Amino acid sequence: MNVLVVNCGSSSIKYSLMRMTDGKSAKVPASGLVEKIGEAGSRIHHKVGGETATHLVEAPDHESAFGLMIRALTEGDGAVLSSPKEIDAVGHRVVHGGERFTESVRIDEEVLEAIEACAALAPLHNPPNLMGIRAARHLMPGVPHVAVFDTAFHQTIPPHAFSYAIPYELYSEHRIRRYGFHGTSHRYVTEAAVAWLKKPVEKTNLITCHLGNGCSVTAIRGGRSVDTSMGLTPLEGLVMGTRSGDVDPALTFHLIRTLGMSADDVDNLLNRQSGLLGVSGVSNDMREVRRSAKEGNRRAALALEIFCYRLKKYIGAYTAALGRVDALVFTGGIGENNAPIRQGVCEGLEAMGYVMDAAKNAAPGRGPRDLSAADSPRRILVIPTDEEMIIARDTARIARGD
Repeated sequence: MNVLVVNCGSSSIKYSLMRMTDGKSAKVPASGLVEKIGEAGSRIHHKVGGETATHLVEAPDHESAFGLMIRALTEGDGAVLSSPKEIDAVGHRVVHGGERFTESVRIDEEVLEAIEACAALAPLHNPPNLMGIRAARHLMPGVPHVAVFDTAFHQTIPPHAFSYAIPYELYSEHRIRRYGFHGTSHRYVTEAAVAWLKKPVEKTNLITCHLGNGCSVTAIRGGRSVDTSMGLTPLEGLVMGTRSGDVDPALTFHLIRTLGMSADDVDNLLNRQSGLLGVSGVSNDMREVRRSAKEGNRRAALALEIFCYRLKKYIGAYTAALGRVDALVFTGGIGENNAPIRQGVCEGLEAMGYVMDAAKNAAPGRGPRDLSAADSPRRILVIPTDEEMIIARDTARIARGD
């Protein structure tokens, strides 16, 4: 079965063609990115094997971008299909499914309306997700389209963990609560960690850390999410590339009253001007911040300290909440590739049972690996995430009617 996995942003479409070899694994004949949709200088980057071809294109909207993507897959030197009819199903990443969706679903008009109703909770994400879904359904009406939600994995979080201590009517009438995100990533690494540890899933407790430009940490009990750092929106929780993470809620009122900022100004400041970028003054890219810190930039060094300290606190809290933890798992671009950050996070956690082997951590490596010292009571793992695989698996299963 050929499953096309798509992730639509406001001005981009990331895609992967996943050729399912069985229910759990797939080959990826081609992948790519259409960027700067609706802007001058639109490009498509189409990767086949180890080679990526980049072309300037005209992509005034998402539907035209989808057409470019289909042609890249079926025509010219980068073709891996002879016809669009060889695409058996399309899986769409959708950021926010609210409380309505606890698992992936086949898309129909009712599902589209429900996704649109969640747009107020994810105004930066759900509208472009919807644009992509509508464009894809228009161009490929004869195949199943499946929505896979970032929030679905976290719908097992109990009320005492997802509720804010605000008037209850705001939840009961307006569904204001903590939802959590990066669910497909946390779900993938949970399944991979359980397989690595060779324990029954119902007896496995984990703390999974997805660290990239966006960052979140999740407490997993028996394979189910029971708490996570992101909240009503992806702003809450850890320090991220441009997002502040946790701040005093009254900061918003202070900025409005004393600096004359508008609500939109504060939104922009906390989501796009804060985090590593705001503290360091250098970049939202962890690699650039580390490089600057090595050159003596004190603000960059402070940004790294804040990043590690915030995550360390969450790990401590989730260890207490879970009671027993079998493994701490790092994933995402930073979690998988940045040994100094992993070391900075784990330093001081030895008394809680997280003892890292410094040599293992510093050694280059790919794929799943164990960084724990031999006598560590808890495992410290690195597991590369594969959100596209989760989307492809769910899409194939639902398309088959399993």
